[in-house]
Amino acid sequence: MTDANQTANELNFTPYEEKEGEEYMNEKQLKHFEGLLKQWKSQLMQEVDRTVHHMQDDAANFPDPNDRATQESEFSLELRTRDRERKLIKKIDETLDAIESGDYGYCETCGIEIGIRRLEARPTATLCIDCKTLDEIREKQLQS
Repeated sequence: MTDANQTANELNFTPYEEKEGEEYMNEKQLKHFEGLLKQWKSQLMQEVDRTVHHMQDDAANFPDPNDRATQESEFSLELRTRDRERKLIKKIDETLDAIESGDYGYCETCGIEIGIRRLEARPTATLCIDCKTLDEIREKQLQS
């Protein structure tokens, strides 16, 4: 079972080899990330299909209340995981739209390059590492 927090590092891909003087987010880089995102989405969609089949095949009306409770608990956990993955699929779709519009790879807060390696680690990243760090600090302060 995959986790909604799965990153591109867990996908089967070859890291992008940057060439000296290469323009950031050129056609070749965009194709690399588009392929990565589509592969990730495909894997998540396969998990959704597996869950549906598993729940249909394993759904049973157990006479023992403990067995029923265990099954319901397992189904509930699986559904929560799929819900997180559904949200991730939506984020992947939004990221694919950003590639189409030419906005991919740049921080939505400050506008600087997010960076190839960061995007390979988290292809749906929308913030550079500095803005993400500041965002997390602010979030921790609000929770305190």
